[in-house]
Amino acid sequence: MRKETLAIHSGYKRDGENTMAVPIYQTTAYQFKDSQYAADLFELKELGNIYTRLMNPTTDVFEKRMAELEGGVGGLATSSGMAAITYSILNLAEVGDNIIASSKLYGGTVTLFTHTLKRFGIEVRFFDLNNPEEIENLIDADTKAIFFETLSNPSIDLADVEAIAKIGEKHGIVTVTDNTVATPILLQPIKFGVDVVVHSASKYATGQGLAIGGIVVERAELVEKLRGNRRYKQFNEPDTSYHGLVYVDVPLPVFTLRMRLSLLRDMGASLSPFNSWIFIQGLETLPLRIKQHSQNALQVAKFLESHPKVKSVNYPLLDGDRDRELAEKYLKDGASGLLSFEVESFEEAKRVVDSVKLFTIVANIGDSKSIITHPASTTHQQLSEEELEKAGVGKGLIRLSIGLENAEDLIDDLREVI
Repeated sequence: MRKETLAIHSGYKRDGENTMAVPIYQTTAYQFKDSQYAADLFELKELGNIYTRLMNPTTDVFEKRMAELEGGVGGLATSSGMAAITYSILNLAEVGDNIIASSKLYGGTVTLFTHTLKRFGIEVRFFDLNNPEEIENLIDADTKAIFFETLSNPSIDLADVEAIAKIGEKHGIVTVTDNTVATPILLQPIKFGVDVVVHSASKYATGQGLAIGGIVVERAELVEKLRGNRRYKQFNEPDTSYHGLVYVDVPLPVFTLRMRLSLLRDMGASLSPFNSWIFIQGLETLPLRIKQHSQNALQVAKFLESHPKVKSVNYPLLDGDRDRELAEKYLKDGASGLLSFEVESFEEAKRVVDSVKLFTIVANIGDSKSIITHPASTTHQQLSEEELEKAGVGKGLIRLSIGLENAEDLIDDLREVI
């Protein structure tokens, strides 16, 4: 089935009531038929619901739907996009290991990588997203992951997804990408060889800023990369916390199964059933919304590009954009609703942000309502000047998340203040 159909139908088999809408199973626990059945569930001899920290029927539909949209084999929902990123790394790396990451990332991800993971004993080595060949010089025997964003937030750099995936394949290293901005409607990284895809579902998946959540999706071929790979002993040796289970020997999905039985079980960043239900509603209209977001963003980007007071505009579908050639390969149906532009100074950027009337100052993206942000003083303010430069975040950079309003009204709002 095609994406528009998958977004509405995949992952849901009607229950005994034959409801058209996916029900909200708002429960913490589930009744076991008898004590033996309960024991069999805990020993994995039977598959079924045990506790909502681990699984839930509503969340199961969301996981399956996102996995199918991404072209993956399995999904795991989490309580936030940051939890999805954190669990993906902790599923691969431990004390003494390192990962390689793009320097052009969301500010919260940079902080996780440069500060929090360091306290876990995991080193992060950064490469320039525009020069993926730098990755090979950073790899050693303890490298466990290569992480990047398909469309970086807020610099709006488009990754050469296939080139990065090939480097990971060459060295037997798992590649992980954050596909939040592009969404699976515009780009499916798994088709280009990426192993694991993460999302902040709080963005385009809901589309109205209604709920916090995340999702991790794996590709079917990942198990073969893990099998017998010395980098990933945790997937090849018996898990003593789960009856000696060897993950590469169980049916797919393998990566998200270990994440569910180990990290979600022990650390508990579970998605609530109600939020899963909200995301399911959002996915039904995602193909339509992302098309309109993209059309509006391109119109706004073209206006900004022509404005004499705008120093530069970052949007891959502009003819002069540095990533225009990559966009022709990866973004055939649009480039999403996120763009950024630079004005003369820090002070001028803040004046513009404070002067608009239709745009709202919010620390989010992917909403039906248009949002404006000054990353250097908000989402990326914790970064040093050197880190800001590497992240592509100038002091005069303004990020726009273009919503579903009339594009001309958005342009009029910007025209009055720039």
